[in-house]
Amino acid sequence: METKPNFWQRMGIQDWFLTNESKDAVALAPTLTPDTIYDYIVEKFRESIADLSFAGRIVFYHEFIISFNAEDYKQFNENRQGIIGLIIQETVKRFYEILREYRAAGKTVEPSGSKWVFRVVSHPDYARGDKGFMGKLLPDSGAHNAPKDENLRVTFIPRQTGIAQTFDVNQEVLKGFTYYSDGYFELPYEENLVLDAKDAAKPEQTTLARLETIIPDPQFSGKKVEFLMKHEEIIVTGSEETREEAQIFKIPSDWVNVPHLYIRFNKADGKFYLASFGEITTLNEIPVPRSDVNAPNWVELPVNSRMLLNGIIGLNLFKA
Repeated sequence: METKPNFWQRMGIQDWFLTNESKDAVALAPTLTPDTIYDYIVEKFRESIADLSFAGRIVFYHEFIISFNAEDYKQFNENRQGIIGLIIQETVKRFYEILREYRAAGKTVEPSGSKWVFRVVSHPDYARGDKGFMGKLLPDSGAHNAPKDENLRVTFIPRQTGIAQTFDVNQEVLKGFTYYSDGYFELPYEENLVLDAKDAAKPEQTTLARLETIIPDPQFSGKKVEFLMKHEEIIVTGSEETREEAQIFKIPSDWVNVPHLYIRFNKADGKFYLASFGEITTLNEIPVPRSDVNAPNWVELPVNSRMLLNGIIGLNLFKA
């Protein structure tokens, strides 16, 4: 049976950290601390400036993928929820301090992107104490979905040697990494090089569920209308709805009442619930009692359910 190569073998750097286990097995991995992460990102930011800048123009990475061993990441986050966001906030403050120094020295400081993106990830082939860095000039909405012919600049520091090695890798290698919803942060780039308090690092909003409907209207023939549920309570409503808030799913059809449904996610039991205000609503072919808007009557809404609004509009709920 053929043995599947691990992550490091596929990248050709297996020998960097394979050492004599009899000598190194007792070596303790350094503890991952907020200072470790902060200093590491700032160091790589400085290195990106040194590597990319030219002709008096300061060039730097806008996306930072910081990778650790899975157990290190888990242990670091225990009883420290929210600490990574604070680290990122202080990191960007330091970035701006560094860039202001270059601007004061007469250098041209112009961004290559409109935002900062930070992703804290783990990989099962990382040993305890290992840490890695990947940088990009132009951040995108999904590093693991980027074009396969685009390379990343990667720095890896094995704990056994402590010596950083830098190389280019293809985007394909990112498939093995684990991305955390609480390890993704975006901040807008501030041209005045000062972090605005309102732009404090916030995790990307988690998608709780996906709603999908097919409308029997010629203009939507063969097309699905999709809505990502990112709030714990949303309103499903019809084409006459005038509100535009993010928690409102407006189905472009006169067959849907305004409002027609409330859908709620209950964190306590991890379940979805439904309250109907429309003329007719069925849930998995069972009629749902009509509620008063001021006194919703909640009914459990199982994942992968099919709803039918006024006997015309089909609506499905899927787990994100």
